[in-house]
Amino acid sequence: MSSRALTSKQAAVHVSQVASAYGSSIGLRSTGSSALRTATCVAHRNGLSSRREFSSTSKTQLKEFFPPTKDAPHIRNLPPGWPHPVYTGQQMEDIKVAHRNAKTWSDWVALGTVRTLRWGTDLFTGYRHSEALGQGKIDAKDIRQPSRFDMNERKWLIRFIFLESVAGVPGMVGGMLRHLRSLRLMKRDNGWIETLLEEAYNERMHLLTFLKMAEPGWFMRLMVLGAQGVFFNGMFISYLISPRTCHRFVGYLEEEAVITYSRAIQDIEAGRLPSWQKLEAPEIAVKYWNMPEDHRTIRDLLLYVRADEAKHREVNHTLSNLDPKNDPNPFVSEYVDPEKEHPTKGIEHLKPTGWERKDVL
Repeated sequence: MSSRALTSKQAAVHVSQVASAYGSSIGLRSTGSSALRTATCVAHRNGLSSRREFSSTSKTQLKEFFPPTKDAPHIRNLPPGWPHPVYTGQQMEDIKVAHRNAKTWSDWVALGTVRTLRWGTDLFTGYRHSEALGQGKIDAKDIRQPSRFDMNERKWLIRFIFLESVAGVPGMVGGMLRHLRSLRLMKRDNGWIETLLEEAYNERMHLLTFLKMAEPGWFMRLMVLGAQGVFFNGMFISYLISPRTCHRFVGYLEEEAVITYSRAIQDIEAGRLPSWQKLEAPEIAVKYWNMPEDHRTIRDLLLYVRADEAKHREVNHTLSNLDPKNDPNPFVSEYVDPEKEHPTKGIEHLKPTGWERKDVL
């Protein structure tokens, strides 16, 4: 390189080449048509800034997803509205793929809808689903499939962001409709509203965490906008008709989420996602889950997210077994015999296929 100072044009080309090489090294494409643009993957242990340092999005287009609070000099921090329950490492490691067999026509409608939506999502994200894994017959590490279905960091992030942007819809729709029903009938809701809204909040925190690792491009944003619009209205109408079917639907949807994160965790353990091996979780995740100092890798992050999805799986399968008009929410209830196993906010007594009504009421 000449000893003379670089011109602004040469400097721009040089920076572009560096950013492109960085994006390729972590498996994220930097083409203009990419559904997901490269963003900073921060290693907090090295004291790096939490802002994106590399992105194929120009500075004039790059949005700040987490801007500081403006005109509020007396506000130091905004803690989570719903503090996250504490999970132990062993509890998260013990999470397993599970499937609840369909027993009624309502169950079959919910299961069929989930399978149809999963097919479309798999096609969009380049992911092949294993039926044997979904039924718990094999482990994720035993899957053998064509190389075109191999997942890298970029493809996993596309799938995570798309799924989480939609997963926060059902809890909000259910909580909103139950809230309005409580106002109309002028009576309490028996504790369902809080759990459903907390579920929606939790799914949104998953999304915000993954947005710290990558920024969606215009195509991904368009897909999310369309999916959310269709999904929200479909869930709204469906919940008015049959809340039980909707909760069973979400239960089956969360079964698929547990499979997805189990596969991603296995990919990390097998060394197929090299840039995630030692990468630390974003600061927003560390604070939300209160992650221990020596357990803050991306694998640890996915263990927390998978545990959350397993909890949503249990909650929704259980709510589908109850009478939505009269039964209390067993996950926020106080029990006569607290020593007996019962539903809780945590995962200490987790039942993958949900609690039956006779076991909790």
